[in-house]
Amino acid sequence: MGAPLRDVDTLLEALPYIRDFHGRTVVIKYGGAAMTDVALREEFARDVVLLKYVGMNPVVVHGGGPDITDYMERLGMEVKFVDGLRVSDEATVEVAKMVLVGKQNKDIVLRLARHGQPAVGLSGDDGRLFTVRKQLAGDVDIGFVGEIEHVDAGVLRHVASDYIPVVASVGADADGTSYNVNADTAAAAVAAALGAFKVIFLTDVVGWLDDPADEGSLIAEATLAEVEARLPEIGGGMRPKLEACAAALASGVPNAHILDGRLPHSLLLELFTDQGIGTKLCR
Repeated sequence: MGAPLRDVDTLLEALPYIRDFHGRTVVIKYGGAAMTDVALREEFARDVVLLKYVGMNPVVVHGGGPDITDYMERLGMEVKFVDGLRVSDEATVEVAKMVLVGKQNKDIVLRLARHGQPAVGLSGDDGRLFTVRKQLAGDVDIGFVGEIEHVDAGVLRHVASDYIPVVASVGADADGTSYNVNADTAAAAVAAALGAFKVIFLTDVVGWLDDPADEGSLIAEATLAEVEARLPEIGGGMRPKLEACAAALASGVPNAHILDGRLPHSLLLELFTDQGIGTKLCR
């Protein structure tokens, strides 16, 4: 009887969260190992479908860093990052669009459908979902990397009424010039535009670490003020994630989470258990 009773306890633990989150929008930035590991890809799709079935409104925003890098290297192209952002010339943007929109976006849509929920794949170009402008990394020109000026939330709400939206992080400026958009930044902008209840970032570390070399130094909870105070000392791939969290919180999103996507069902563990995992940031 031990195992069945544990299952019942798990369901009862989840009940108040399911009740509180019913009808709420959660934006999930999908990337890292959860996107590249075959088993984790399937678990992620099942988890997102479950969120839809229990009455939440999940919106998936995805990057595709490892695959973009792989294709660039196959083509003999230079791969370079500044402060966690990919330096992007016109050729890099073309590769990013092919990988993100033509391959990964459709793969995610098909996996969600296979597990029981229809999804619609979009990019920032569709319906002028994203209007972007050129972004710098400090004072460094990193090419055709864009920051989002405007998200047409009406497009997403129209799709989300019947489907799970899956958004690839590319966009164009008012003149139609294409830009690579950091997926963390895109997820934060989408969450703000939709008035989401939560924005969740899946990554390949346990969360925000006080000491990046020590996985035991997890910062379990922090406020927007604490994030902003620490940002100048943060580097690497965590910086754009924390910047995105701060932007979402400052725009009115109540909670932002950074989770270890290498852990199966990390979404469910964070949302529906008392202990949670990863880092939770709030205003």
